Amino acid sequence: MEIVIRSAIIFFFLWFVTRAMGKRELAQMSAFELVLLVIFGDLVQQGVTQEDMSVTGAILAVGTIAALTMLFSSLGFRSKRASQIIGGRPVIVVRDGVVIEDALRLERLSVDDLKDAAREQGIASTDDIAVGILEPSGKFSFITTETVRRQRQHDALR
Repeated sequence: MEIVIRSAIIFFFLWFVTRAMGKRELAQMSAFELVLLVIFGDLVQQGVTQEDMSVTGAILAVGTIAALTMLFSSLGFRSKRASQIIGGRPVIVVRDGVVIEDALRLERLSVDDLKDAAREQGIASTDDIAVGILEPSGKFSFITTETVRRQRQHDALR
């Protein structure tokens, strides 16, 4: 039973830590951050199983973390509020070409990170962005001013 309790404590701690670290995709992580993730795995294993090297201990630890993951997934699927608490909310980081630096600072991202993401999507300047959103997954979504203009023209023809 101790392994189940330890696993649950570690699960909630890791959930909190990953939420606190902010929205970052694996591709956005530095080499050092990736090494830290690997180290986390080893440290978690030691903290969960303590000196228990048995197959039963490993099954209990993995089973507890898997069950909690499925519980979180189910709660997020059934409730929009739970989904936002568990997975986070999208954050508007650009509106009408203006970068909302407070939102970026809160997410611990730089304007350069934003501009890199825009260039990757073929957007030359933040001035060309009607709305820029940092999704809970860490990906950026952009709606360009050109897209908004075309949509308005299309709507006017209806």
